[in-house]
Amino acid sequence: MDRFDELWVWTDTALAASLGWYRDVAVNRKPAKFVIARTIPVELDLDGASEEALWSELDALTPVFLETWQGIRDRGAPLGSPASGPSLLDLCRALTERMLAHCNFCQWNCAVDRRAGGKLGTCKLAADTRVSSYFHHPGEELVYRGNRGSGTIFFTSCNMRCAFCQNGDISTDKDNGEVVSAETLAAMAWLLRLEGCHNINWVGGDPTIHLHTIVAAIARLGDGREPPDRDRLRRALKTKADPFHDFNLVEGRALYDGRFNVPMLWNSNFFMTEETMKILRLLIDVWLPDFKFGPGRCATRLARTAWYWDTVTRNLKWLADWGEDFTIRHLVMPNHLDCCTYPVLDWIAEHMPTAPVNIMDQYHPDTFCDPRRRQYDPKYEDLSRRLKRDEILDAYGHADRLGLAYKAITHERSRLGLRF
Repeated sequence: MDRFDELWVWTDTALAASLGWYRDVAVNRKPAKFVIARTIPVELDLDGASEEALWSELDALTPVFLETWQGIRDRGAPLGSPASGPSLLDLCRALTERMLAHCNFCQWNCAVDRRAGGKLGTCKLAADTRVSSYFHHPGEELVYRGNRGSGTIFFTSCNMRCAFCQNGDISTDKDNGEVVSAETLAAMAWLLRLEGCHNINWVGGDPTIHLHTIVAAIARLGDGREPPDRDRLRRALKTKADPFHDFNLVEGRALYDGRFNVPMLWNSNFFMTEETMKILRLLIDVWLPDFKFGPGRCATRLARTAWYWDTVTRNLKWLADWGEDFTIRHLVMPNHLDCCTYPVLDWIAEHMPTAPVNIMDQYHPDTFCDPRRRQYDPKYEDLSRRLKRDEILDAYGHADRLGLAYKAITHERSRLGLRF
């Protein structure tokens, strides 16, 4: 893990300052948030209390959590003992189970009882969670992939309908992959961490629509019952997509004060409700939001997603206000500089000017935007080609004029002669 601590990218002082908590958790200098949440007791019957009472308890305990977290983060305060009964971590799990009955995980707020299975949510899902694949991801930003990879778990389906989705086989096919329980999902995360991954990267599709299973898996990781048994590991290995399986399991890679430890990374389109954000605030150590579209009609036309700008900017603003560790991704799209790239970068400069931004140049036509595919739709002709060099240079130039912190994380591959 100490090689991760020595990556050249940490010599960028702005990036190091923005991701200090995440970096400390990744090398087990600090306990992850879910480990801290496990130490905060809940004086409530989680099964018998109303959902309103559960939310009141979360609101009451959030300041307690934040004071504890900030003491550990800023002053090196010791980690307390796990709660002897229900904890804040269990409360988060209980709330997501209740939310599933009138699903309000994402901003569609469709209120479908996904447990019943008779009617699907906007995400096209009932209660089951499917994982398409999971592996040591070598293609994420250096701060996440490090030298052992980002422990990436790809979920199926999505709450947005981006016509150009580069994971379209996952996001548009709700039946892709294997159904997994929270216990199997926890086993996946446990394997990835002990094999050396620097984080657990919840992604898709989009992870938001699988919130109930993810939070239950995190709760299991925090309850001290790991490692998983042989049967659980066998099930977990069914969707493991690493090209080789000779990683050594080293328990010391995953321990803080004798407890399982790993930073949780939320890699999402950020089209989430306030309720989801309130829960994830207590569990997520570093955030990787996409910020795709400007304030016009592009999100509606290209992703069939209303309220996109208001929702994503609200959630991003909270990250800054809360003092969270995060980096922002913006994918530059052909013919969309004026309507998307410039407004996105302008908003970041106004509201969070020191935030690390990855201005991504790897757009390629995919899914409904690729003229070579059967499902190509000519109404997306504006996105049917790759970027021109002038377009990405114009995006960089705009970021330069705004003084954004984008170069270290955007251009890090150029040091290796690589291109996104």
